[in-house]
Amino acid sequence: MHGEYKVPGGKLIVVDLDAEDGVLRRVRVAGDFFLEPDDALEAIDRALEGAPADTDASGLAARIDAALPPGTQLFGLTTEGIGVAVRRALAHATDWTDYAWQLVHDGPQPPELHMALDEVLTAEVAAGRRPPTLRVWEWGAPAVVIGSFQSLRNEVDAGAAERHGITVVRRISGGGAMFIEPGNTITYSLSVPEALVKGLSFTDSYAYLDDWVLGALGDMGIKAWYQPLNDIATEAGKIAGAAQKRVVGGDGAVLHHVTMAYDIDAEKMTEVLRIGREKLSDKGTTSAKKRVDPLRRQTGLPRATVIERMIGSFRERYGLAEGGVTDDEMARARELARTKFSSAQWTARVP
Repeated sequence: MHGEYKVPGGKLIVVDLDAEDGVLRRVRVAGDFFLEPDDALEAIDRALEGAPADTDASGLAARIDAALPPGTQLFGLTTEGIGVAVRRALAHATDWTDYAWQLVHDGPQPPELHMALDEVLTAEVAAGRRPPTLRVWEWGAPAVVIGSFQSLRNEVDAGAAERHGITVVRRISGGGAMFIEPGNTITYSLSVPEALVKGLSFTDSYAYLDDWVLGALGDMGIKAWYQPLNDIATEAGKIAGAAQKRVVGGDGAVLHHVTMAYDIDAEKMTEVLRIGREKLSDKGTTSAKKRVDPLRRQTGLPRATVIERMIGSFRERYGLAEGGVTDDEMARARELARTKFSSAQWTARVP
């Protein structure tokens, strides 16, 4: 069995092993990490040899910690990361490069259609009718997107939203509200087979699926990191939030979507969203009279260029073919947008 795991912000860990009679056998750990002293690697292999195959990542890490020579230094890896790589090997997890990724980047579309496309495309990936997909959104109208379990009245000032011409929609994933104005945010979705995140905890899957964009930001001169559970942060504060939805059916799939702040009108945002200064404090501003503009300010690049470089980074890492939404997928999404995501019943399902 073979498993791989790239530690967020660190290096690749590779594990090869067998499982016999319920225990790990012939375990070999490798990777492009740094480790001192040299014999620490042998200690890691010995610690994992004979471990019960149902031991979780934390339990495997504890075995390794107890076996490491005094003064061992780990660079680019963690013992927990080794445990995750073992769990992925046992779960027969796949890797990013095992797939032919497809890019969908169409013109501006209504907020309710974006919600529907996420649901339809991820279901198609689960059914095996669509390859894993990176979809970059373009917004056709300003919007507030609330999480699946949020209270509509607690999150949104309906009067202010109507006054500013802002559409309120509810997505299928959890998490918090997103304030959107066309041209001021960067939003993308990953629709991936469940096998890609096999062996990862729910928390680890966020970091794993966000890792490529941290690299893309780094290439643009932004030092960014994953901040549990679902944020991407820099020294200027939070710049992005992620949300996920697990889709059942077929072989299963995961929807992972992220909205990044490029240049947001914070004053308008606080009129429409029922949030206070304490929630703005981690978004790069201390006053609602300012704009939240971490990506514009930190990169000095136009939004289109930031998107182009993000796509280029993904393509360089994993390969990415130009694609599009099929006629059938679009027809189903339009119907879902009309019957579900435009309906008061869905939007106010948590009043």
